Amino acid sequence: MRGSPTTGHRPTRRTAAGAAASAALLLPLLGAGPASGQGGTTAPGTRTTTLQHAFATAAAEYHVPRGVLLGVSYLQSRWDTHAGAPSVSGGYGPMHLTDARTALAHAATHPEQTATAHLKKAGDARGDTARPALHPDANAPGVPAATALPARLETLTKAAGLTGIPAATLRSDPAANIRGGAALLAAAQKRLGEPLSADPADWYGAVAAFSGADDTATAAAYADDVYDVLRTGERRTTDTGERVTLAARPGLAPDKAPLRRAGLHKGHAAGTECPKTVACEWIPAPYEEFGDDDYGNHDLGDRPASQRIKYIVIHDTEGAWDGVINLVQDPTYVSWNYTLRSTDGHIAQHVKAKDVAWHAGNWDVNSRSIGLEHEGFLADPDAWYTEAMYRSSARLVKYLADTYTIPLDRQHLLGHDNVPGPTTSTVPGMHTDPGPYWDWRHYFDLLGAPLKSTADAKGGLVTIRPDYAANTPRYTGCTDGDEPCAAHGSSEVRLYSAPDENAPLIKDIGLRPGGGESTIDVNDLASRVSTGQQYAVAGQDGDWTAIWYLGQKAWFKNPAKQPTAVHAKGTVVTPKAGATDIPVYGRAYPEAAAYPAGVPAQSLSPLPYRIPAGQKYVVGDEMPGQYYYAVTFDEASHKVVTGKDTYYEIQYGHRVGFVRAADVTVLPSGS
Repeated sequence: MRGSPTTGHRPTRRTAAGAAASAALLLPLLGAGPASGQGGTTAPGTRTTTLQHAFATAAAEYHVPRGVLLGVSYLQSRWDTHAGAPSVSGGYGPMHLTDARTALAHAATHPEQTATAHLKKAGDARGDTARPALHPDANAPGVPAATALPARLETLTKAAGLTGIPAATLRSDPAANIRGGAALLAAAQKRLGEPLSADPADWYGAVAAFSGADDTATAAAYADDVYDVLRTGERRTTDTGERVTLAARPGLAPDKAPLRRAGLHKGHAAGTECPKTVACEWIPAPYEEFGDDDYGNHDLGDRPASQRIKYIVIHDTEGAWDGVINLVQDPTYVSWNYTLRSTDGHIAQHVKAKDVAWHAGNWDVNSRSIGLEHEGFLADPDAWYTEAMYRSSARLVKYLADTYTIPLDRQHLLGHDNVPGPTTSTVPGMHTDPGPYWDWRHYFDLLGAPLKSTADAKGGLVTIRPDYAANTPRYTGCTDGDEPCAAHGSSEVRLYSAPDENAPLIKDIGLRPGGGESTIDVNDLASRVSTGQQYAVAGQDGDWTAIWYLGQKAWFKNPAKQPTAVHAKGTVVTPKAGATDIPVYGRAYPEAAAYPAGVPAQSLSPLPYRIPAGQKYVVGDEMPGQYYYAVTFDEASHKVVTGKDTYYEIQYGHRVGFVRAADVTVLPSGS
């Protein structure tokens, strides 16, 4: 989704009716923006004492092992303070103590944050011109009332009662916040009838309870992650520039018996397509027929037998858990395969992998992909993606990649912002999540597929890989107007038309057909590359590297002392000899002759992009031209059409694209 507060929250399609309905509409907006005067992060520095001391002091005061307190905080926030701004779940501070009512009360609101405005801005997530876009019912029942908040969203209030520290202080003071977290852990330990032991192995049940989960599977998955952190240790410079260290305990084996006394329900639903190492429930997206022969909100299929699953698409929800879960159960809306919760990494599955969810805005990508929604906001870096959610997501993605033989690279593991518009007219409206603040480098580390240099300078390619914390490009558009976003770590690197930061930014004729200038708006993808993406090297000038990008030579700063990319090698395509240039497509559809009677041939219209002779682009995959025909509720008419033409998926710009194999020559990158 788009991430600007005025354009980006997932449309709720609901109308307000009085104060209660207005509060309900705010529920998906938790963390929509920091309070006035609150900034983001400072550049990493060298301070090493304040937070580390706060953990030691709080651990001693409440008789919680310091390692346990550090481990829980790492999973909640990676020890970041987020300048006192709430997360998408209404969580504050290093311990992510939740106070959703306060976050709701202070959520940024704008005139366009209404159901009607969202509807007007909603695109066609199905992305298939063979079937009209959805026209959802704006008068459907509203989201759950804001008064019905679960206990996991009110832990800060409980911590205030245990410590006597005012709630406002727990929200704004990191040391107080850590004390509140320690008090909650100690209270959970006592509630389970366990002693305040100095041995971290004795605290598994309390750690599980700290997650706030109401089921054993989620609580256990959370605790297992914390103890994994304790065994491996961690060391990190936080968003306030402080160095925090957790020493490794490799042989630590927790006693898991206390969790059985916590009174939680089982939680891992039978039949869900999730690894056993995560907590997963089944909340089905409805396959239903409704008025005028319309239906929703996904299509039945037979993947991978009928069509290979080639992609996993990473989204953010632009809304909070309850509202998003409400939407996916609406047959007049759209769908995705899984949603992941911020507070504890809990997963809900909605659409089976064999079926096709409507999530990416490109029917070809939908029919070959699985979509994962993560609770969060792309334009609000302090409505952060928790470590618990990152780890749960990585386990799910690894499971899906293993099950469906999907390579763990950035041309198969796509952000929604990497999905191309299927046709020229759709390019400007394609979505931009999960945005520049999603930590792709950390995510690939968790996937067990770290982004590394795979060649020397003769390899011919680069893999974009800035230091997330140190890489703080300037953005605008996180709030209303053109004010700069708070300085924050980013996965993305900016591109210029010459090796000079004063040179114009690279332009994207698809986004701005009239040739308008690119901007540094947080949603403007025209001149940005993202961590893990690979490009062919087009030149070098001192600290600057040039790549082929959108048919142009694009430059980015890549100093040896603080590199933003590493050398790589692979396979590239270039236009065949004699061709001045070749077209780029947004979908890999078969040739007209491949369509059987009764299935209308789909247009092969190229995007407004070309690849000039001599330029090279990295190959992600080779695939047959295919089209999944599914435009009726009756699945008897559904079929996959496969042609003789084949395509290469390439990293063309910020988004991927497709070229016909007949138009290109395939080469090793260093040749």
